[in-house]
Amino acid sequence: MADLSINSALVVGGTNSTRDTGTAGETITAGQAIFLNSTTNKWMKSDNNGTGTRTVHGLALNGASLDQPVSMLKSGDITIGATLVAGTDYWLSATAGGICPRADVTTGMDAIQIGIAKSTTVLAVDIQDPGVTL
Repeated sequence: MADLSINSALVVGGTNSTRDTGTAGETITAGQAIFLNSTTNKWMKSDNNGTGTRTVHGLALNGASLDQPVSMLKSGDITIGATLVAGTDYWLSATAGGICPRADVTTGMDAIQIGIAKSTTVLAVDIQDPGVTL
């Protein structure tokens, strides 16, 4: 399996979504998993095998470069711009900002669930981070 191939132009938050805004701490693409860096107070890409990046606060709703505004979806439905398998759970991957199916989460990675596919296009985001490293 592999990370979702997200078409950032098709990423749209659902009407039931909870959102937040902030400033990008690096280049971010719509649909990427991001977290708020507590040192810089800027949004950065989450990374399941990085140091200090193994957390997810939401998914970017727009692309942004360093120091530009970024919107993010914290929970609720998102049309993710990728082909999903309905009923499949999706997780933070080892690629910065990436989202992958559960089968790609391996030894040494944290088990951080992003959400479950409601259809082939819509992901129900409900981030779960039990603090467990495989």
